[in-house]
Amino acid sequence: MKFYIIAGEASGDLHGSNLMKGIYRNCPDAEIRFRGGDMMAAVGGTKVRDYREGAVMGLSDVLRKAGRLLTDLRDCKRDIAAWKPDAVILIDYPGFNLKIARFAHKAGFRVFYYIAPKVWASREGRIRQIRRYVDRLFIIFPFEIPYFQARGVDFVYKGNPLVDAIDSSGAMKASREEFLRSSGLPDRPYLAFLAGSRKGEISRMMPMLMQLADRLHSLPQYRDWRFVVAGAPARDASDYEEYISGREYVDLLFGRTREIVRHAAAAVVNSGTASLETVLLGTPQVVCWSTSPLTWFAATHILRVQKHISYVSLGNLCVNRPVFRELLQDDFNADTLESEVRRLVEDAAYRDEMLRGYAQIREVLGGSGASEAVAEAMISSLK
Repeated sequence: MKFYIIAGEASGDLHGSNLMKGIYRNCPDAEIRFRGGDMMAAVGGTKVRDYREGAVMGLSDVLRKAGRLLTDLRDCKRDIAAWKPDAVILIDYPGFNLKIARFAHKAGFRVFYYIAPKVWASREGRIRQIRRYVDRLFIIFPFEIPYFQARGVDFVYKGNPLVDAIDSSGAMKASREEFLRSSGLPDRPYLAFLAGSRKGEISRMMPMLMQLADRLHSLPQYRDWRFVVAGAPARDASDYEEYISGREYVDLLFGRTREIVRHAAAAVVNSGTASLETVLLGTPQVVCWSTSPLTWFAATHILRVQKHISYVSLGNLCVNRPVFRELLQDDFNADTLESEVRRLVEDAAYRDEMLRGYAQIREVLGGSGASEAVAEAMISSLK
């Protein structure tokens, strides 16, 4: 069997790699051609294009790079048509992937969509495209079940693949001492900073994170603390140097994000899959997110964000309550951020209550084996 897989972001690369492992276990002679990242490449197959080459952040970035994105879309369609896969597997990334779904469906290829577009949050009109162009939708969150049922969308739910990814990771096995020794970090308490995987996210998060680091470092009780920035896999040191330069109490570390989070006293996390990983790793957190005024206006007015969605973080959505705080747009400011981080560190009862919420989130996500079960269901469907 031949599979063409498209992942457009770091989280898609993670889930795509685990799905590929499941495909190979269920179909050892499978041929896989993909657009993704290093994690997918490490599993096997043929990488056509790295997702980092086409990454965009927000509406303004889409408009600025429109010509390149259209060229990329055309090239992808040509590659699929020439290779003739048994199935095209699309992982999230709806702006690009729904256009590919339409093309692939009309060209006669089976279309599987793994990790549904977040139509329950905004742009609900995309459901019509899913019904029309997707043969089978594979969802990964329990709160999506009643949503898609009510809208007559055929789907498969096998649990969330992130549970397996975290529980089997080295971060859950290595001790704090082993991590500090292998990473070269000093044996001091530290905060983890996750500024996102896109350059636009980094440019908005890092100034505020460094302001937080400066404020806390100036306080006697935090004088010996470190502030560890987890470098995103899609970036390099040059993306962070202008912000970190001159701050000897700030460290930048690549390739160890989960370990950084696992052994931190608390984490400041850009909204996204990383916030759910932080839940599963068991580290208290505050989620932060901001964007350009144009994109914020589009999200809240033009795209008509669904009124029933009260949170942006997947963990909070899973239990429909604020297990951890979200600082969005104007609320993402130095005073509020410092107050929340200090509460995470200094208020033991607050931390304990958050960790009890984490246990509830983990429970509703379901057990292990999601990626393999999805791969098995895809192959079975083709047979």
